[in-house]
Parts: sequence; structure tokens; C-alpha cells
Amino acid sequence: MKISSVMATGNGAFVVHKTLAETIPEYDLLSYSPLLTFFPPLLYLFKDKKCDLLHVSPDYAPFFYSKKIPMVVTFHGYNLDDELKSYNSFLQNLHYKTDLKWFTSKAIELATKVTCVSKYLANKVQEELHGNDVRVIYNGVNEELFRPDAHSRRASFDVVFSGNFTTKKGAYLLSNIAERLNPGIRILYTSGLRGRQANLDDSRLLAIGRVPHEQMPMVYQNADALIFPSVREGFGLAIAEAMACGLPIVASNNSAIPELVIDKKGGLLCEAHDADAFALAINTLADSTVLCREMGEFNRSKVESEFTLDRMVSSYSELFEEVLSG
Repeated sequence: MKISSVMATGNGAFVVHKTLAETIPEYDLLSYSPLLTFFPPLLYLFKDKKCDLLHVSPDYAPFFYSKKIPMVVTFHGYNLDDELKSYNSFLQNLHYKTDLKWFTSKAIELATKVTCVSKYLANKVQEELHGNDVRVIYNGVNEELFRPDAHSRRASFDVVFSGNFTTKKGAYLLSNIAERLNPGIRILYTSGLRGRQANLDDSRLLAIGRVPHEQMPMVYQNADALIFPSVREGFGLAIAEAMACGLPIVASNNSAIPELVIDKKGGLLCEAHDADAFALAINTLADSTVLCREMGEFNRSKVESEFTLDRMVSSYSELFEEVLSG
């Protein structure tokens, strides 16, 4: 049996499929640069006609499809969301509403099974694309690798921003949030998997550059909290990883995020554009080591019960076997 996956690099979806390739012996991952999507017909070059099952994301699935090979399509995000219009360029919105929407709808039509990484995404697919029999399989993190690790006390309270440095991830808010923080609080920000670095001119904002995914546990373990002001999120892999490391979360109260972060138990949820609310939440955590510890313990327990690597791998393995036996 051979399962083939073809994915663009530079995002959390690729990380998930790479994890499946590392844990399921029959699973092969073929990667390509996102730049190739500017001319989608080139993606035909990556079609695998010798596999037994294809596992891809929906955006460009029709280019990898073969009539005699069953295809599982997994939604990791939803670029067709109207709420994202104001964060896209004119050409992006045109692309999303024309060819990408057609590709995505066609992917559902061709798919043997459709899965989503959150209930939020499943509802979107069912309501807006009329997808039926959509299965939710939450992303999982390696809780042995991403685990709490007590660090030595520092003079500062460090909050980490992990993700691609884009407007959709809420990176534009960091400067405004930093201005409102109490003394002794810093925000450490990565440049994400795409490596787009921005140097923000504020002593409370510290750029730590592009961090390889395998080194991210150390970043979380040396931080006190995670900030995640994303505009829309299909799942929130960085959130789950930080939760596994026992961090409290300050995040946007939208899309799939409340499925991970329970407000006032595992963190504090804010309106996506409200810099005042994010700053207040961070200041609140910085003032209470007890609250941070309790939220971190709650998050670790939630990951162990809902978002483990074994649970994700088992769910996909069962699905693949079901499709192949059918």
C-alpha cells in the first residue's frame, strides 16, 4: 500500500502532512514551492499515478487527481472566507473567488472522503460548499517533544508570537499591543515558516528570526505565554504546540481558536483587532504566576486528551484503511 501526499511548503498544513509521513510507513510526501501555484498546470508534474491513495488539501487537488485512485481531501484553512477580503489584494480576491473556488468545489466533487481539522471548517465546507459527510480530524502534536520544561526566572515576562509574519496572523497588531504593556514584558516574534522577517522598532519587541520547527519546543519552553491575534484560523497548530508546553494563551476569539482555547481556563480570548484587550490580557497574566500555572496545566491536560499525535495518526490511518477497503 502506498499513500501519496503532494503539498506546498511554508505553512502549518505542510507540517501536519510531514508528520504523517514520518509516522505512517506507507505515507510519502512530495513537496513543491508555493510559487508554482502562479501557474497551476505545472502541478500536473507532481501527479503520482502509482499510489493506492492520494491525500491532499483542496486548493489544487484536481491537478493531482487520477480517476482510478481514491482521494482524501483535508481542509486546513478556508481562503474563500468573505471575512478575509479586506486582508487580501485585489488580485488575491479575484483568484479566490474565481479559479480557486472552482478548484476547491471540484476537489469536493472528486474526493472519496473530505476531512477538516476543526468543527469550524467543517461547518464552512458544509454550509458554503455543500460538502456532505465531512469528518473532523483534529491536528495533533507530539506531546513528548512539546512538553513543559521549567525555565529559570528572568527579569522579563516573555510572550511569544509564532507564525508567518502576515496581516492575517495579526502581526500588524504587535506594535500597538507592545505600547500598552506594563514594564518588564516583552514580545518575542518569529518570522514563521516562510521566513519573512519584519524588524519592529520597539525595545519590547524582539525578533528571533526563522526557527526550524524541530526547535520550536525550546522557544515555547523558554516563554511565559503565547500571543495569537489571528484574523481567521483553520486550527491553530502553534496554539496546540504552546498548550502542550504548558503555556497560557492570549488569542483571538474567532474561527477555530475557541475549540482549542477555553476562555478563562486555558487563556484569555480577545476580539481580533483590539490591541487594548490583548495588552490587558497579557498584563493580567504577567501579574499572576498562579493564573499562568493553572492555565498552563489545564492546556497540557487538554492536549493530552484531544490533540495528541497518536490520536491524529490513528484517525487518519483508520480513514485510509476504510477508503482502501471500500
